[in-house]
Amino acid sequence: MKAGGGLDGRRLAGVVLVVLALAALPFFLSDYRTFQFTQAIVYAIVLLGLNILTGYNGQISLGHGAFFAIGAYTAAILMDRFGVPYWATLPAAGLICFVFGFLFGLPALRLQGHYLALATFALAVATPQLLKYKRLEEWTGGVQGIVIIKPDPPFGLPLSQDRWLYLFTLVVAIVLFAVAWNILRGRTGRALIALRDQPIAAEAMGVNGAIYKSTAFGISALYTGIGGALGAIAVQFVAPDSFTAFLSISFVVGIVVGGLATLSGAVWGALFIQFVPNFADQISKAAPWAIYGAVLLAFIYLMPGGVASMLRGVAAKVLRR
Repeated sequence: MKAGGGLDGRRLAGVVLVVLALAALPFFLSDYRTFQFTQAIVYAIVLLGLNILTGYNGQISLGHGAFFAIGAYTAAILMDRFGVPYWATLPAAGLICFVFGFLFGLPALRLQGHYLALATFALAVATPQLLKYKRLEEWTGGVQGIVIIKPDPPFGLPLSQDRWLYLFTLVVAIVLFAVAWNILRGRTGRALIALRDQPIAAEAMGVNGAIYKSTAFGISALYTGIGGALGAIAVQFVAPDSFTAFLSISFVVGIVVGGLATLSGAVWGALFIQFVPNFADQISKAAPWAIYGAVLLAFIYLMPGGVASMLRGVAAKVLRR
């Protein structure tokens, strides 16, 4: 699905079938596998936000692990220190990350390309150290982190905690994907794409580049923060070493593998960064990252436009027959 495109009947039916299949999935899996797919949905939300910024607006970020950490710590602190219900931490995490992202996007307007990438990478590198800062230990727990309690299903529903969190995360993801689809097919989406493709012409036509680019950063950070909050709730633990710069790089890998400027690409990229490292570890305990690198190279070589682009091409050929 791309910005500006409509949903025809067949595509809508396909989306409904996929959603129903995803809703039924945890009832055929163990709690551990369900937890893994919950994490994949969390990553899909994050990659969707990053794709809005990078794929649709052309701003490269290597620092979204920082916003993921802010969202995770917001949820953990609110639940642990103030007894806030887990579901209520999501809008708080999203709002805080939106403000941070928007404010970071303002000075970043002076930077482009690899300079912007380096600036955001510096944010990713600094975040774990800031979380360990002694004067913040009272809130962040320092190197020990924060342990939170996994929520029980509401209303006495006969579900395990992992199955309930999967379904809850899935509903949040569906809402966020629907919101992103509406944003990208409307005026904002057209402005973001115009600034990506023809920035001078777009501004000459009256598009406020500063506002739209900063807003893209804010929306992207909002999605990432909500993903971070959901991830913290699912894992039940946050610590500085969980949010290294490699996490930010993994997010970039995810949107490239899944497909830039595609909504469905966020899903395929999330499955890649969640399951391929585990797959590589099962193949070789001695050199799992060598296997991971080989698989990544294979994806890039065989599907240079991403998984979503490849599947769209296959579907087009099938329909023509």
